[in-house]
Amino acid sequence: MDLTITSEAAQLYKEEMDLRNGDYIRLFVRIGGVGSGGFSVGVAQEKPEADAYVLQAEGVLFFVNPQDQWYLDGMTISYDKKIDYLSFDNPKIYDVTNPR
Repeated sequence: MDLTITSEAAQLYKEEMDLRNGDYIRLFVRIGGVGSGGFSVGVAQEKPEADAYVLQAEGVLFFVNPQDQWYLDGMTISYDKKIDYLSFDNPKIYDVTNPR
């Protein structure tokens, strides 16, 4: 499992979700969305399963449970403050909205 969360993206999550160092954030496959019918990354504050992949960024423990690793493996989550844009890029998946 290979997941990258930039410092800027982690800091955005901390600010937006009022997170503290040591808090856990689950990243998971979210199916559907307004008009897309595709996939996106869901976010929830909860504890990981025993065999979850855990990554620390800016003091927050982001994790992906095994059933969601197929989508997030290889992904980079980054944030561009200049244009206020959070991006999800995965070179293993050509189209992260509609993976095949």
